[in-house]
Amino acid sequence: METRLPLSGVSVLDLTRNVAGPWAAMVLAELGADVVKVEQPQAGDDTRHWGPPFWGGESPVFLALNRNKRSITLDLREPEARPVLERLAASTHVVLESFRPGALERLGYGYEWAAARNARIVYCSITSYGERGPLRDRPGYDPLMQACGGIMSVTGEPGRAPVRAGVSLVDMGTGMWAALAVMAALLRVRETGRGQRVASSLYETALVWMCYHLATYWAGGEAPGRHGSGTATIAPYEAFAAEDGYLVIAAGNDGLFARLCDALGHPQWISDARFRHNADRVRHRQALRAEIEAVTRTWTTDRLAEHLIARGLPCSPIRTVVEVAADPQALALGIFQRLSHPAIPDFQSVGLPILLEGARPQLRRPPPRCGQHNAEILTEMGFSPEEVARLLTSPAMGGPPPAEHKQRDAGGREPWISS
Repeated sequence: METRLPLSGVSVLDLTRNVAGPWAAMVLAELGADVVKVEQPQAGDDTRHWGPPFWGGESPVFLALNRNKRSITLDLREPEARPVLERLAASTHVVLESFRPGALERLGYGYEWAAARNARIVYCSITSYGERGPLRDRPGYDPLMQACGGIMSVTGEPGRAPVRAGVSLVDMGTGMWAALAVMAALLRVRETGRGQRVASSLYETALVWMCYHLATYWAGGEAPGRHGSGTATIAPYEAFAAEDGYLVIAAGNDGLFARLCDALGHPQWISDARFRHNADRVRHRQALRAEIEAVTRTWTTDRLAEHLIARGLPCSPIRTVVEVAADPQALALGIFQRLSHPAIPDFQSVGLPILLEGARPQLRRPPPRCGQHNAEILTEMGFSPEEVARLLTSPAMGGPPPAEHKQRDAGGREPWISS
């Protein structure tokens, strides 16, 4: 018998696009919520167009971020969208939005509007730089936040150009915080019967990911630098060259370092004053790295990994995405989930990294086509067949556009944030 998911019965109105908001909505959907994703008619979410490659006509980025959702197209600038959104808000538990601060209010769909129709509603806003301060109105993308929040200053090789992390860690991290805030607010609704507005931002997430680097600066007065694959406060704790690749070795304490010295055939390093304790090794990291790498370069990565793992040392070869996709450990965990998709015979996606009562939340719906559930959702909202037919052909849902289709908010800017 299938376990009832914790958010079963919770409905979410997803007014977000790109990465952070859709990721938050997908986390809620994975946990059982019924998520209705609102997209621009015809164009849909921006991520639908991020490619090549495309998979079954869709961007792999969109497919990865929009499982277990239904899609309806609505142009919120059109008057005929209002009765649809009114009914959706009145019957939903959560609204997620990622407009620039004030933009949704100018369209008439801010928190006060939602709360007036549903006093128990949880209204979550995701912004770029937060809701106050000199950068409040700027748009934001993940690499901008990695730059502005300092992440790129500690990422990359010393003496070389800064680089961004190869994953959207700020966007997806913000989505995680937003989902956590929503679930906390839903618990409060259960206790008090009153909804509330919650918020998260990309910039604040970047600052949180920098917490120990900031603490290091506050403690020592110096800005942390770039240490390649390593870290500023532990050594050896980085990638070392082998004969045919690289292997990360993480000897995070004195005991593990002593074990590493024995495994590499150099027990004398243990008593070397430069390497005796972690603080000594950090101060002499370049000399230590040279000593270790002179040995690791004589091994293949697989043989070295096997040798070190047999001696209880934390290490891993650096794998490619191709290797990760076939990794026996990942396959054993069942985190790669498959589901029938109308356009992708071999469709699969990466599930959430959590188990509930020993089971991973399942991929129940494939990522939707743009507007796939228009008629279904309108009917659920109580519109008559005649009203449904009229709305489906209206400009609000992708019918013939008016003579001058408005693309921007009253301030002359794109109202959605770029996240």
